[in-house]
Formats: sequence, structure tokens, C-alpha cells
Amino acid sequence: MALLSVDDALALVLKGLAPLDVEQVSLADAQDRVLAEDLAATLTQPPFDASAMDGYAVRSADLTALPATLDVVGEAAAGARFTGTMKPGQAVRIFTGAPVPHGADTIVIQEDTEGSAARVVVKAAASAGKHIRLRGQDFKQGEVLLRRGTTLGPRSLMLAASMNHAVLPVRRKPQVAILATGDEVMPPGSGLGPDQIVSSAGYGVAAAVAAHGGDAVPLGIARDDPESIATLAGTGAGADILVTIGGASVGERDLVASALEREGLVLEFAKVAMRPGKPVLFGRLGTQRVLGLPGNPVSALLCTYVFLVPMLRAMLGVHGDGHPVPEAVLGADLPANGERQHYLRATSTWREDGTRVVRPLPSQDSSLVAALAKADCLIVQAPQAPALPQGARLKILPLSG
Repeated sequence: MALLSVDDALALVLKGLAPLDVEQVSLADAQDRVLAEDLAATLTQPPFDASAMDGYAVRSADLTALPATLDVVGEAAAGARFTGTMKPGQAVRIFTGAPVPHGADTIVIQEDTEGSAARVVVKAAASAGKHIRLRGQDFKQGEVLLRRGTTLGPRSLMLAASMNHAVLPVRRKPQVAILATGDEVMPPGSGLGPDQIVSSAGYGVAAAVAAHGGDAVPLGIARDDPESIATLAGTGAGADILVTIGGASVGERDLVASALEREGLVLEFAKVAMRPGKPVLFGRLGTQRVLGLPGNPVSALLCTYVFLVPMLRAMLGVHGDGHPVPEAVLGADLPANGERQHYLRATSTWREDGTRVVRPLPSQDSSLVAALAKADCLIVQAPQAPALPQGARLKILPLSG
């Protein structure tokens, strides 16, 4: 198969992907879920004119001459309004959050008064509307305040609760089955033989899936054997996406494509013009999408950001496409690039004006997991890109976690 550009490969990966089904979840279970429908307020907030301070509800017309002595005719507290109508020369003791009594048009704060249970002396003027939160000042019934595609976090969940929604329509989480492969890899904590290494990439991929709204389903480690690969892959047949790690290149022990093709995989590409991460494969196994990642942990995780995360976003209907954006300037000279799109691990600093300045890490060896952990973004260097001087603007792919 021909070596595809990253853009062409990503287009194939995303082709035909649509947001998943809608399900209803309780407000308490909606953290980090993606809203599937626009959400409108079911009530007006505040539902009444409310006091913003402790003090006295009065008529501003009674404060034309100060000090003004007024008769205290009742009390209003949050959840316990004053039910009468105030007349000229009267005041109502009021507390924060209480409905403003009929007849009152301003609140005098407690510190500007002296009084007893029967009378209050107002020592400072208060204009009409002072310290009153008007009905509907925050939002009105029927107003759409949260849009579909919103990832629900603390602020949006608090807003949804204020809108009086106990249950929210969200997208079903994409299920991603993850299968590591290789005779040489063993689970963390194992007693390693002299020729074995720790299987680490799957944990990074699973964490990225969870961080971007999916459910990761680990399938274990398949041996370098077609039957082992097919058997373990079959246990994840119900997942939306099957991700394999390792065995995607062209060596004699790179068996993923051939093993799955015998199970019906229709392969769409097997190599991408990127570094790190050239041996990436993609195809369809029935309705399931299959993404084969390189066995190198750094390459696997970078390909996760480039291909798998946009797939998850498309399936969740998340706002934006997650592609690299030109939002940084280069903090050091960058040499010209070769024929493959290069994803350089980089760290950031910020200027006082908010400009993000990025610098490539000294070593870009794709085997350095510790170096990747230090990076907070990837510099995206197009194929055959010319050298760039310090201060040039460039595209980056932000990293998290």
C-alpha cells in the first residue's frame, strides 16, 4: 500500500463517523459526558426580585430626607417571603435571597441603619433598584444556555442544575477495545526475562480514551501468533473501535493485518507519512473500525492523539475538530523537515501578553517515554517544511496528562 499523508489518512479514519446514540443520565453521573441536545432553561432565574444583601426593604421615595425613620412591619427571609404590601413610611427587615416585598423598590444595607424591632432609622440614601437582583437577571425560561457538543464540567453542570434539569441527554460513550501484541511484552509488575520488556503503551492509550470521553476495554496481550491475535481481538467484537498495539509493520512477526484479514478485516491503509508512527494501519471489521498502532510506546501514543482522539470527538459530536492550531511561536531555531510529517515533543512557556512559546526537547528519539512525559505539546512540522527561525509562528498539538 502507498504511504499516505497524515491528512489523507485522517480523512479515511473519520469518513462516515457520526455521533453515537443518545442516552439519559442523572445530573450526578454527567461529569465529562458530552451533551447530545441543546438544553433550555425550564424556569426563570431568579424566579422573583430578590435581595442581594441583608438590610431593609424600603421605598426610595421615603428617603428623600435623611435620616428617615420608618416603621418595621415585618420580615422577609430566603424561603419565607413577606406576604403583605408595604405602604409609605414602612420598611421590612430582609435577608439575602429573600423576595423583595410588594411596594418596596430598594434595599438599604444593614450597616446604613440603626433600629429596633419596631422602627428603623435610615442614615444613607439608596436609589431605586439598589441591591436587588431582578427576576430573570440570570436567565429566562426557554432560553437555550447549553449547546449540544458541550463537554459537561463543573460550571456547565451547575448551570444545568440551576435550569432545573435532573436528567441530561448525552452521547453514548464510544467503547474502545485495546489489544497489545508481542511475545516480548509483559504486564507491568511481571518478573521480566532477559529478552522481555514491559507493555506500557496500552495504559497510555486507555488513559487517552478515558480522558476524551470513551470507555477503554483492555483485551490483554496477544502472542505473535495469528490465532492468538484473532482470538483475543474477537473478545472485543462488541466495541466501536478495536485498537491494536504492535505488529503493524512489515516484518515477519508483524501479523496483525494478516490475522485480522482472515477474520474479515478490510484494510484501507497500512503506512502513514509521519514520524514517529509510520506503521499505522486502519480498516473495518464489519461495523467495527480497527486502528493498528505501532508497538513503540511513544509512537503509539502520538498516533492516538493524531487519529484516535479525533475519532472519539466525531463519535461524541464534540465542538471543534481537535486538529493542530497555529497558536504558538518558536522559542528556538528549527531545522528543515524531511518527507514525513514530524511531531516534535516540546515544552511551553508563556509571555506576559499570553503568547505561548514552544521549544523542542533536545532529543526526539521515539523510544524516550520519559521525554514524552515532559512535553506539553507537539510541534507539527509539515513534510519538506523549510527551516524556521526563532520567533516564527507554527502549528502545535497540545497535550494533556
